Amino acid sequence: MASDVHTCPTVPALLRRAAGEFADDRYVVMLDEQLTYRDAEARSAAIARRLLYAGVGKGSRVGLLFTSGAEWVVWWLAICRIGAIAVPLSTMYAPGEIRKVLRLADIELLIAAPAVLTTETATILESALPDLAAAAAGALQLPDAPYLREIILTGGTDRRWASRWSPDRPPVSAEILSRVEDEVSAADPVIMIHTSGSTADPKGVLHTHGTLVRQTSTWAGAVRQATGADRVPRILCAMPLFWVGGILAVTGALHEPATLLLLPRLDPGPGLDLMEREKATGVIGWPAFTQRLREHPSFGDRDLSSAPLLRDGPLDLAMIGVPGKYPSHRSMTETAGSFAHTETRIVDADGREVPEGSVGELHIRGIGVMAGYNKRERSTVFDADGWFHTGDLVYRSAGDPRLFYVGRTGDMIKPAGANVSPREVEAVIEAFDDVQQCLVVGIEHHTRGEEVCAVVIPADPDLDIESLTARTRVELSAYKVPTRWVVTSSHRLPILPSGKLDRRRLRTMIAEGALG
Repeated sequence: MASDVHTCPTVPALLRRAAGEFADDRYVVMLDEQLTYRDAEARSAAIARRLLYAGVGKGSRVGLLFTSGAEWVVWWLAICRIGAIAVPLSTMYAPGEIRKVLRLADIELLIAAPAVLTTETATILESALPDLAAAAAGALQLPDAPYLREIILTGGTDRRWASRWSPDRPPVSAEILSRVEDEVSAADPVIMIHTSGSTADPKGVLHTHGTLVRQTSTWAGAVRQATGADRVPRILCAMPLFWVGGILAVTGALHEPATLLLLPRLDPGPGLDLMEREKATGVIGWPAFTQRLREHPSFGDRDLSSAPLLRDGPLDLAMIGVPGKYPSHRSMTETAGSFAHTETRIVDADGREVPEGSVGELHIRGIGVMAGYNKRERSTVFDADGWFHTGDLVYRSAGDPRLFYVGRTGDMIKPAGANVSPREVEAVIEAFDDVQQCLVVGIEHHTRGEEVCAVVIPADPDLDIESLTARTRVELSAYKVPTRWVVTSSHRLPILPSGKLDRRRLRTMIAEGALG
């Protein structure tokens, strides 16, 4: 097949090309397992052929419940190859969240590992679905998940409701799989990623093969540029595979050879072990995990010379090469992790485009944008001209195609009615040598409405808050200077399953005095 990615806008076509052109390069590496591109093609083909024989195919909604690793990758590729829609479930979900996503996504088949980290999956699922314990394998009828007919566990279990996955299951022929793959089109939905929002229920973001393949085409190049790797990058992927950052990496590494170093859980000790052993060229993840790596007791003794930015670079890779205080926009779930094939505009509150250098809300549309939200009519997601209103506040600089991320419309702090961007304040404070990390949130205030609160992780145990306040006043207008300071350590910060800071919980902890 031609090497131009635009000739293969489906995941199975992309996988065939990868397995042909860089078959023996390592695709996934863990502490105890590795997967070449050839392995990924062969193992996913064996699964795909058995799923097809069982009647799973075009349009089937298949849930995946695995920790990040080779097994997740192989099952996801198999689902893509037969035209089904993969619905990754977070391993951090509580039972109630699993029940909700099974119902909202109309999942017909759930594939799960026998255990999620240290917890038996069967126990989790029985907590999520009260009627499950009395059900029979392969003929499920559960009011809480009315479309769900089968749950397959990939390891041994004594539960009568669980189907067991076995290589002895009958497959269709290799020719049938090939013909099926030929019928998978760029327009077919391939994945549904659930993301939290302003509503009580998570939103299911639907992407087609064409969008996912196009939007991940720049991933390997972007990683090489960000980490300085001059050959095949070896990247610790600190983004869970069930979120868009992980999916971007898994698909992006099919375009060009790249080795993904994966961990079942984001643990800094094993992460450093894997990076040192494999001579990793960098890490992609949220700044909170990079901070945990740097704070690990063994960090100073590690040979991490292959990843110089981990030791000397900014916590956030999005701050590399930026002209001001704000990071380049990482993109979003609704664009499959990239702006490569997305039309953008920046507008004010009245919908008028703002000049370069001015902050406004980002609107997006085009072939790089999601197909829509699951169970939402298009008119409720996109405006009459096809624009999706992201709620992200951004700006552009003259002559620079990048977007710079200021915050969310809902994250802006309003002390006495003035707008304060948390990121602007964080950037100023983190520039001081005695500060490792700073997080800024708005806290309710009885007269000003909100006050600016800075949560600081010190680099100097003798950090002087009065001095810090005085230095901040030199850099910022008075109304932007924090009037409340909290000094804490990174391990006490509340982190969401995605690795992002849980700002809502952080506000609660500050109000309760649970941090300082």
